[in-house]
Amino acid sequence: MWRTLLVFCGIVAACAPAAGYDIVVYGASPAGIAAAIEVRRAGMTVVLLEPTGKIGGMTTGGLGQTDIGDPRALGGLAREFYRRIKRWYDDPAHWTRQVRDSYVPAKSRCMAPGCDFMLVFEPSAAQNVLEAWLREEDVPVLLGARLDRSSGGVSIGDKRIAGIRTEDGRVFKAKVYIDSTYEGDLMAASGVDYVVGREGNSVYGETINGVQCGKAIHHQFDIGVDPYVVRGDPASGLLPYLEPDDGLEDGAADGRVQAYCYRMCLTDAPENRIPFGKPADYDERNYELLLRNFEKGRADIPWINSPMPNRKTDTNNRGAFSTDFIGQNRSYPEASYAERDRIAAAHLAYQQGLMWTLANHPRVPETVRKEVSRWGTCRDEFVGERGNGWQNQLYIREARRMVGEYVMTEHNCRGDVVAPEAVALGAYGMDSHNVRRVVKDGCARNEGDIQDWRRKGPYPIALGSILPKRSQCNNLVVPVCLSASHIAYGSIRMEPVFFALGHAAGAVASMAAEKEGNVHAVSYGDLRNRLQREGQKLSINNWKDRP
Repeated sequence: MWRTLLVFCGIVAACAPAAGYDIVVYGASPAGIAAAIEVRRAGMTVVLLEPTGKIGGMTTGGLGQTDIGDPRALGGLAREFYRRIKRWYDDPAHWTRQVRDSYVPAKSRCMAPGCDFMLVFEPSAAQNVLEAWLREEDVPVLLGARLDRSSGGVSIGDKRIAGIRTEDGRVFKAKVYIDSTYEGDLMAASGVDYVVGREGNSVYGETINGVQCGKAIHHQFDIGVDPYVVRGDPASGLLPYLEPDDGLEDGAADGRVQAYCYRMCLTDAPENRIPFGKPADYDERNYELLLRNFEKGRADIPWINSPMPNRKTDTNNRGAFSTDFIGQNRSYPEASYAERDRIAAAHLAYQQGLMWTLANHPRVPETVRKEVSRWGTCRDEFVGERGNGWQNQLYIREARRMVGEYVMTEHNCRGDVVAPEAVALGAYGMDSHNVRRVVKDGCARNEGDIQDWRRKGPYPIALGSILPKRSQCNNLVVPVCLSASHIAYGSIRMEPVFFALGHAAGAVASMAAEKEGNVHAVSYGDLRNRLQREGQKLSINNWKDRP
């Protein structure tokens, strides 16, 4: 288990925290950090419990190419974070491996004169900015404070959480609790309704939820990639990570979530680069589908290698066989901690083997090998984590999703139905990665990928989507595993939106703490006025700042 630390006012020390707070925030993701800061600014007591050894979630875990869709949707604490990132890079001392003027991001990320924020950054920069911000706001942070998921770990009474216990036996009590983890363990233990996997289209009258074979045209194999161990011989069995098609029709429900990966931070700076090593347990069969896809004539590199400052990257999945470990995370959302660790380790081994294959295997086109081998992980990123420049934070794109007072759907993301009582804006297309790899008509096919950008601009996210049903729990707010269909979550799940939803969650929680802790008793009018005073964007009508 992680060491338990207290980070408070710049001091790091072993701690024995007080039992009672106005608000307990579980999970130091961007949402949790924003929520805790909002509570402190309201003058209330808060503790931020992080189950791992590091704050920041994916924002410090490799996702430096910020996905926002429309920067005008940024406001409040979300915008404040990205302003702080800009101020970090305004300091010439933080440009250690290149001159600032030589850096060109892959997309427009507000680097132009006059823009007051910046949407690209190194993981270590985000870490420094967030740690400094938490110290500035006097937010106490406990690392390694993992929820005890055994019986009694979360005490429930009269539709309220009475207290939560960490694995080392400490109990934390509060008027209101915020679950800002990617997994939603506190939310699940509180007894509220939630779902794992894809709903059928019929549940909410959607068109791109559920199984997606016919529409999964992106990140797809070329036609004719043989799936069998011995080519053309079904009796020889399937290659690794393939499964038979279960026959479900498009739009049908299942229990699967979109694929995970590690968002690598790579560099081509020789003095900082760690070459991709060959794993001790490397097995070429695990990458046979990749090699066969190349042999069909593919010669493109299966990654999105977005440049970050100081000759680094945010490297993400692209193509049929890439960093996404498709289908190998199915049990993760509900798994034990030990099983999650095993799944994460399997993802790491897969991705390390993939990178060695791309850089070295003779069946990979020479142009690909030459380019990939220029890169490696960074000596100065993720120091003290998995080693050799690899991070602990797995990109958990989707896990549990609450079924709360209001369920966000495809119709909200498109702008066809306006969600009531807005607390933040979403602005990205519906982007859900593949969930499984199957045999279809004797060929390897990926299933589940949807990239739908048919929307009418930024859309409101409902207050009811971060609140449990009134009949189930009245002192819990859930800004990350919020109430949304699988495909709507594919749009909402972006880190800037989590900052914004955390801001809203902190406001709701602190206002509820003044009303006996009942989150459903908070006046939306008062909440809206407060969020707007604090710069949160709730509709296009209050866009006052230039993008």
